[in-house]
Amino acid sequence: MKEKVSFSILIVFASILIIGLFISCVYQSKQKAKLQQEVSLLKPMVKTVNNIRDILYYCETVPKLNYLYLSPTVDDLLGPGTLEEHLQNPDKIFDIVHPDDMGILKKKELGQLDFNEPIKVRFRNHEGKYIWFEEYARPVYKDGKFVAVTGIYRNIDDMVALQEQLEYKSTHDALTNVRNREYFESKMSFFNQCKIPMGIVIADLDELKQINDNYGHQMGDRLIREAANGLNTHAEAGMIVARIGGDEFAVLIPNATVLQVKQYVEKVQDEMQQRVGLTHSPIQISIGYEYANNSFGVMEQMSVADENMYQNKNSKKQLLTVEG
Repeated sequence: MKEKVSFSILIVFASILIIGLFISCVYQSKQKAKLQQEVSLLKPMVKTVNNIRDILYYCETVPKLNYLYLSPTVDDLLGPGTLEEHLQNPDKIFDIVHPDDMGILKKKELGQLDFNEPIKVRFRNHEGKYIWFEEYARPVYKDGKFVAVTGIYRNIDDMVALQEQLEYKSTHDALTNVRNREYFESKMSFFNQCKIPMGIVIADLDELKQINDNYGHQMGDRLIREAANGLNTHAEAGMIVARIGGDEFAVLIPNATVLQVKQYVEKVQDEMQQRVGLTHSPIQISIGYEYANNSFGVMEQMSVADENMYQNKNSKKQLLTVEG
């Protein structure tokens, strides 16, 4: 009798076990199917992320830099092998960033960056060229501690180049490539509020009308460009050479001594003697300058330099008249 009871209990237990295993298999099968479905849904997303032309990343910052993800696009933008190289050594990014942008990356690594604003940095590609990127980054915190950063780098090199071209055109004279009148006047307004030593040189071609009348305006333009090159040849850092009229140029020489201004004028005069004009050598140009210890009156200073230039021009005319 006891054996029958024990056998019955064993059958019941076995039945329960089989049912439990069956239920477990069914559950696991459903979970596997669900997981497979989720994976199937995520595959296109992963593929899409990998095909995005921007660089996406997720990088731990503690205890050291460690990429949990870095999109393969980095190879296309910075050169073959960049992905593997940076995954193995995340600190490599500090070797390719432009020196002027190093501080931005250091602040980001420490979580001290303003993550509400996009940042612009330059990275060197495998050809040695620096490429501009705009980054949108977000910090990751764990238990209130900064532990990682995630973000996206977008290649804006073409946009920056276009912007630089537009800025260049807006501040430079199209014919001569020296500064234009608008830029010159803006600098005059700026220096008029300062108190620094200032030299101003005004130069005006003597023969442009004759060239235009006898040889055409294309020849006259060539002469203007040659004169601009002569003025620019001896311009040192900080000096501003501008074309402010048809054949008139102005040069601002901030933080200079009167001797430096005189030396510049002499160098330009010698330069014009060496440059061949369209009909003869040297290029005929009249120059006047004025120097002041305080640029606060730079507008009046320019007027004096202009008067001195016309005195130089008139004296040459009088000399020609006497010789004639």
